[in-house]
Amino acid sequence: MGTPIWVFLPTYNEAENLEAVVRATAEQLERIEPSNWRVLVVDDASPDGTGALADRLASEIPGVEVLHRAGKDGLGSAYLAGYRHAVAGGAELVIVMDADFSHDPQHLPAMIAAAADSDLVLGSRYVAGGQIADWPPLRRVLSRSGSLYARIILGIKVNDLTTGFRCVRRRVLETVEPATLRSQGYVFNIELTYRALLAGFKVTEVPICFRDREAGQSKMSLPIAFEALLLVPQLRLLRHEDARRATDARSPRRRTRWRLPPWPTRLGKLLGLLGMDPAGNGSVGVPPADPSPRTPVFTGPPTQLSDVPDHAEVADGSQAAPGARHVPSSDQP
Repeated sequence: MGTPIWVFLPTYNEAENLEAVVRATAEQLERIEPSNWRVLVVDDASPDGTGALADRLASEIPGVEVLHRAGKDGLGSAYLAGYRHAVAGGAELVIVMDADFSHDPQHLPAMIAAAADSDLVLGSRYVAGGQIADWPPLRRVLSRSGSLYARIILGIKVNDLTTGFRCVRRRVLETVEPATLRSQGYVFNIELTYRALLAGFKVTEVPICFRDREAGQSKMSLPIAFEALLLVPQLRLLRHEDARRATDARSPRRRTRWRLPPWPTRLGKLLGLLGMDPAGNGSVGVPPADPSPRTPVFTGPPTQLSDVPDHAEVADGSQAAPGARHVPSSDQP
């Protein structure tokens, strides 16, 4: 029998933070599900000794495991490795969080409680009760603007699409198939949430207090932020009628085999998709419709299609966690 709750932490040069966050996470999980949890450290061969420190913690704390990767291969790749390892270990809930205390382990009980009647729980900075500490005004504006931009482009009303603090049910991972996500870095989380909504899953936002790291260096950079601005519009290719099959409440959920186009890698191609020339001139918005859109292929018998509204509505949810807000499965993008 597998372990129902897994928390994994992608790490690269987090030796200054790792021990404290792993011990705090293990303490919270032991209170929630005694002796029935795992903490997984996914380390990308950190040169500062993070991997060796993780090995020591695994030898000292029952329930802690380490997944060593050959080298730094990107945040999206680390997410995939963590999700894959947890599902193979029998996880029913998989939680991913930063290893620098930006995501406080004290929020774990509220997120796990919210997952009792939700498929995807987001630790949100931008719902009532959520907040950001220690950030200067300009960084706050840029972060909020990025989330608002993604919401407008994708036509959904999830307040914090870019949050990396999330709790995912196994059935979401089996349906969405993260290995087929084309996004890397911070767009990975946006795409995962968007696909979950398209597949008819219920998304809940739980308020958290996000704190800036006190030790180590942030992995965010301007190129990563610019990538997000350019790639988010391409997610609308998923809004094809075949994707609506997964939202038909009269049919059981089934595994979806997603076939998506690879992301363009050159700046000129990206700008062209946005109706701009290489100099950056032209309008920015949703790209023109693809004449031969790629569609997800569903296994099982065909089902009757149901119409999907242009915008998903966010309604007040249950009291599983104070301030939580739900995107009901009946209101899909």
